[in-house]
Amino acid sequence: MHRISPVINASELKKVIQNENLIILDARTGKEAHKNYLESRIKGAKFIDLDKDLAEIGENAAFGGRHPLPGIEKFIGTLSKLGIKEDSHIVVYDDKNGSNAAARAWWMLKAFGLANVQVLDGGIQAAEKERLPFSSGEEAFSPAVIIKRDQWFLPVSNLEEVENELINNSSTVIDVRDAYRYKGESEPIDLVAGHIPGAINIPFSENIDESGMFLSPEALKEKYSELLKNKPPNIIIHCGSGVTACHTILALDYAGFQIPALYVGSWSEWSRREGKEIAREI
Repeated sequence: MHRISPVINASELKKVIQNENLIILDARTGKEAHKNYLESRIKGAKFIDLDKDLAEIGENAAFGGRHPLPGIEKFIGTLSKLGIKEDSHIVVYDDKNGSNAAARAWWMLKAFGLANVQVLDGGIQAAEKERLPFSSGEEAFSPAVIIKRDQWFLPVSNLEEVENELINNSSTVIDVRDAYRYKGESEPIDLVAGHIPGAINIPFSENIDESGMFLSPEALKEKYSELLKNKPPNIIIHCGSGVTACHTILALDYAGFQIPALYVGSWSEWSRREGKEIAREI
């Protein structure tokens, strides 16, 4: 079976944009995200909300982090609402080359068991540059019926597993946040600065080049092979709240590595959980 690349460029999208089974998802985030979507988006794109569709935010981030996964029944409802079927070709974009929420949407759709899911390289900016058709305003979409699932099919880790794997030195835990956050110099989002003791830092921003596009699969393969040399082969990825971690998971998949585990709770959970050690490099 042909393996679909997790990344699609704007010229490739342009060639398939009229296909009936194509579903385009706009995963931009922020207070103005839906407003921006209504003002200008790739033609036919449907809005997917990080906080409402790609997470089920609880009362206490110390248990689950800031963006816990939604229940699978709820996610089935979201897919149905968006008209997504088993054979849909899904392309997701945001305005930060996947690191906002497009890669999180990609991960969840893949974890749900859907095969044909891609993230648009360069995001909405690349679509504008390629002169893809754009539209604005509200649109009516037809819902779809999708096969139900009762579990996620990609590996996830919880706080206890991460802690045990680090104690036993049986996994490589990668923190993909910016280096200043990892070192504990400052923390713009969570309550405490620092990192999980034993985790290594490979910022997700290093997956892209100066123009904001993904490095080639070959360059990513070489980079991560070197960085992970002589380290435990079992890999767990985390970030602040399990969103940008998916950018690195996508990059590793793009490079041909086995998809690693996602620690969904990430730093937002660990740093709030009572009694957990905090490491700093300042």
